Amino acid sequence: MRNSKWYELSDNSKVISPSLLVYPQRIQQNAELMLHIAKNPERLRPHIKTHKMVEIIQLQLELGISKFKCATLSEAEILAKAGAKDVLLAMQPVSVQLEKFTELIVKYPRTGFSTLVDSMAARNAFEEVALAKDMMIALWLDINNGMNRTGIIPGEEAKNLYISLKNCPSLDVKGLHVYDGHIHDSDPILRARNCDQDYQAVLNLQRDLELQGHAIPVVIAGGTPTFPIHEKRKNVELSPGTPMLWDEGYGRNYTDLAFLPAAVLLTRIISKPDKNLLCFDLGHKSVASEMTLPRVKFLGNHDFLQVSQSEEHLVVKCRNSHLYDLGQALYAVPVHICPTVSKYPEALTVENHVITGTWTVAARDHTLNEY
Repeated sequence: MRNSKWYELSDNSKVISPSLLVYPQRIQQNAELMLHIAKNPERLRPHIKTHKMVEIIQLQLELGISKFKCATLSEAEILAKAGAKDVLLAMQPVSVQLEKFTELIVKYPRTGFSTLVDSMAARNAFEEVALAKDMMIALWLDINNGMNRTGIIPGEEAKNLYISLKNCPSLDVKGLHVYDGHIHDSDPILRARNCDQDYQAVLNLQRDLELQGHAIPVVIAGGTPTFPIHEKRKNVELSPGTPMLWDEGYGRNYTDLAFLPAAVLLTRIISKPDKNLLCFDLGHKSVASEMTLPRVKFLGNHDFLQVSQSEEHLVVKCRNSHLYDLGQALYAVPVHICPTVSKYPEALTVENHVITGTWTVAARDHTLNEY
C-alpha cells in the first residue's frame, strides 16, 4: 500500500466500527524496549491489566519473562493457563474474592500465586483461610508511599505487621509492594527526584526491619512512569503495564519513554449535524472517558476539536468538514488505553496494513469465561 501510514488498513470496508486494532510488530518492539530498560527479564514483573490478552502474555514469556502482576482473578487465571510461573494478584482479595483466590492456588499448582496485604484485619483473614484449607498463602506487604489508594503507611505499624506476617507459619511473606502511581511528572528529572523522595520511607522501613533481623528480600516497585528509575535500585522488581500497547496520554506526558502506540481505534463519521461539525461512532462505551476532552488523538493531519461525547457519539468541530464524507473511516489512539481495551471482546491484529486475525480480550470480565 503505497504512501500509507503505519496504522492504515489497505481495505477497511468490511470492518465494523468502532473496532480495536492491535499491531503485533509494534507490540514486540515495545516488549523488547521494556526488557532493554530493565536489562534482565528477571527484573520484570509486567502488569497485564492493560491488554488482558493471552497472545501478549505468550510474547513476553518467549522473551524470558516469567513473573507477572495482575488486577483481577480472571487475569490471574489466564496467566496460569498461559504458563506463567509467578503471578501476583495486586488487589487485596476480600470476602468471596479471597475464597476464589485460594481456589486458583489449588487449581493451578504449577503457578506460584501471591497477593497483597495491608492491615492486621486482612492478615488475620488470610491466616484463618490458610489454616482452614491447610495451605500456605504467599503475601506481599502493600505499602502506601504517597498514592493514598491502598497500602499501609511505612512506619511502626507497617513494621509490626511485616513481623507478624513473617512469624505466621501459614503465611509466606515475600517482601514489599510499592506502587507510586501518584508520580506522573513529565520532566524525567523531576519525576526521578519525587520518586526517590517518596521511596525514602520504604528504605527507612527496610533498614528498621533489617536491624531487627527481618531482611526484606525483594521489593516490587513502580509502574510505567517510574520503572526506569527503580531499575537502578538493587533487589527491586519492576512492574510496567502500559508499554505493551502504549497510548496518547503516556506518549504525550512521558516523551523520554520511546514506546510506540500499538493499539488504535477504527471509527467512522456517522453524521454531519451542522456546518463544521462531525460526529463519530466513538462514545463512552467505546473509549475510556474518565478524563476531560480530548479522549483520543486522531491519526493523520486533521484539524479537529473534540467538543462533546455521549454513550455512542463523539462530536468534533472541524473547519474543513466539507472534505470529509459520511461513513469515512479514521484512526485514533486512545488517551487511556487500559479501560478502553476492556470495552472490546476482541482485537483485530494488523500486519502490513492487512487484518490477519483476532486476539480475544480474554480477561475483560471479573470472572473468567473459556477462550
